[in-house]
Parts: sequence; structure tokens; C-alpha cells
Amino acid sequence: MLDALVPIYGELAERQQERYERLLAHFYSIYGPGPVRVFRAPGRVNLIGEHTDYNHGYVMPVALDRDTLIAARPREDAEVHLANVESEFEPVVFPIHRDIPPAPKGHWSNYARGAAQRLAQEVPHPLRGMDALVDGAPPFGVPRGSGLSSSSAFTVAVALTLAELNNLELERPHLARLCQEAEWYTGTQGGIMDQFCALLARREHALFLDTRPQPDGSFYFDYAHLPTDYELVIADSGVRHSNVLGGYNHRVAECRAAVAILRQHYPGITHLRDVQPIPWSHLEPLLPQVTTLRQLAEQGIAVEGPLPGVGEDDPLKVRARARHVHTENRRVEEALDAMRYRDVERLGQLMVQAHISARDDYEISCPELDALVQAALEVDGVAGARLTGAGWGGCIVALAHRDGVQALEAHLRHRFSRQFGREPHIFICRSAPAAGEVPLEK
Repeated sequence: MLDALVPIYGELAERQQERYERLLAHFYSIYGPGPVRVFRAPGRVNLIGEHTDYNHGYVMPVALDRDTLIAARPREDAEVHLANVESEFEPVVFPIHRDIPPAPKGHWSNYARGAAQRLAQEVPHPLRGMDALVDGAPPFGVPRGSGLSSSSAFTVAVALTLAELNNLELERPHLARLCQEAEWYTGTQGGIMDQFCALLARREHALFLDTRPQPDGSFYFDYAHLPTDYELVIADSGVRHSNVLGGYNHRVAECRAAVAILRQHYPGITHLRDVQPIPWSHLEPLLPQVTTLRQLAEQGIAVEGPLPGVGEDDPLKVRARARHVHTENRRVEEALDAMRYRDVERLGQLMVQAHISARDDYEISCPELDALVQAALEVDGVAGARLTGAGWGGCIVALAHRDGVQALEAHLRHRFSRQFGREPHIFICRSAPAAGEVPLEK
């Protein structure tokens, strides 16, 4: 087993072997002896390109060695028997078909139900179920609520496991799209970045992804080697906003409202990405600072798409939201060039600019994230830092020279604890390969 884990986890492979052995023992204790296969799907840290994916923009994530594991074997019927190594998540059983009833809102199994339902809708024949055990527990799992995409890692792991157990031949980009749509089952209208990164990442690389589908439905993507001698240091603020889903969906609505307004001047556009070639100075005067769905309706402007949780009179800050998306897309393009030319200083500058835009124009930061970014930038050898993930809490990512990582860690702990009375959780981001089966026989 160790030989199979080294290409995934590097120097941490021996510790991971103990984790895998515990997972298998736990699986056998629940489901009994017999063949078993193990699949993994990584979390991700987004280097730059925040809230651009559902606007068909550019993103640049890196897959992490924090991942979700699933030990599984196929069943003869169409039932999924799903357990979790963490006792707080109760075991569940549900049938696989094209319309799976959801569990109560917020239940952990809904991501698995969404994945199973979307696969069932995709294939013409019934799918076999599975006995499965999930492991996303600390310290190896993706921290939940941190903005490192634990939900997508779980969704991808379930979908990949079911697809492999049923011998489905699905291209990875297509499976990423199915997983994106599977997560809509839970009520989040998210983009495709997290799932695409989980399924197509490369170790020691960032994934540049154009999230606007090509005419044939494919996506353009490329890879950029991570800077040598630099580490991605992640600091978790510990803040978990109670209404991230509501805030996220509100930003989606604001962007759709901006598109509806701009469509009066640029017919045929469907996403903010479609006006990317147009200078912002031409777009800004066309967008009001604030509007509402009611005001737009009175002007005969219809906002397309589902808008869950957004009232007719809720303020929509369309100008600032569109400005963030427009400028963030340009920053991602520049970041790709900076990485190709090994210009770490420029990459760091772009990360800082991205944080300022996320804080001021998209308003997804919080005092704890701002404090962590500011503290990181005070340390020698730190090229850049920014919030990462959906925002309203979660994590920052800092690009730090490896010689300064210990100093950065100490400074972040000192500054944050002095200001907020507790320490942030800090870890070095080691990149990881894409999701897949872990061959246990090796």
C-alpha cells in the first residue's frame, strides 16, 4: 500500500498508510469481509480567481493533500448504504434512481444523494448500489467550512466511486460537470471550479481553467508549475458564517442582475465573462450602484435563472460586484503569465489586489481574514496573501519563501491571538494529484 501512497502524499505517506488501514478495518467491522476498493478526492485552495467560476470566468486552483476517502464495494441491489468514520454523521440508506428524495436541509448525505441522482439521470440503465464508508476526518480530511471545498471533495468522491463500481466510462471534464450539477441538489448554485480541480489537478501545479464551456461543451484548461522554493501557507480563521449559502446565492443574483442590465446594451450575453473584452470604463456607467429585482422589473429587465432567497426589494450592488469579476478575470490571466515567467513578485502583488477587490467590491471578507492577510504581508519572504474560498470566514492563502515559513507561522499566531484571543489553524499546503482509486494491492 505504501508504494501507492507515496505519489499522492510524498513524505506523509507513512502517516496516511495508518489512516487507510484504520479505514479498511472500520469498513470490515460494518460490512463484513470481502473485496473492497478505496477512492479519494482532494480539497483545493484557490490561488486566485474568486467568485468568477459561476460567471464563466477564469480560476486557478491547486489540489490539496487534504482529501476525502471512500472505501466501498458494489451491492446487487440499487441501494447506497453510507456510513462515516465520524460518529456525528449517522449512517444512511437510500435507493439510486432519477429522483432521490433529499434528507433534511443540511444533512451530510445530501451531497451523496445529489451525486447518485445525477449519475442515474445520465445513464440509460439502473445503477448498482454500494456499501460505503467515508473518511474526511481531521487531520487528513478537508477542513469543513474553511473554504477549501470539503463538500465538492465529498461529492466527487461519491460520484467517482459509483461510476467506477458501475464501470461507467465518463470523461473527467464531463464527470466534473455532473458533479457540479449534483451539488445544486443541496441548494448551492455554484460553478465548476472545485469539481474540475478535484478531477483534473496535477501535483506541483496550479490548474488554469476557463469555466466558460466551448461550443462543443468542453473546457479550456492548462497547468502552471507552482513557484519553486515557495510554499502555500493556509491559515484558517476559524470563522464559520451562519449564512454562507445565503450570501453566496445573493452574489450569484447580483451578477445575474448585472448581466440583465448589460444585456440591454450588449444583446446575447449570458454571463459577465461575455463582456470581458470590453474596457471596464465603458461598462461602469451602464450599471447602477444599487438596484432591486422590483426596480429592474419596472424597467422591463428580467433577471434569468433561479434566485433562491433573494427578495424583490433586497439591495443588489451590481456595479461593485461586476467590477470585481471583471478585474479578477484579468488578474488570473496575469497570474498565469507571472507563473510561466517565474515572476513570484508579480504573482504576489496580484494576490494582494485580489484580496482588496474581494474585501471592498465583493464584500466577502471579515475582520479575521483581513487581519491574517495584513499580518502575513508583514513577514519577510511573503510575496502575497489573500482570502480564498467563498469568503465570510474560512481561510487565507499566503505565498511564502520556504525559509520564512516558520517565521510566518509564528507571526500569524501571535498577531491573531493578540487581536482575537485564539490561534488560527495553520498548515502548509502540499499539492496533490487528481481524484482516483488508490490501488491497495501495491
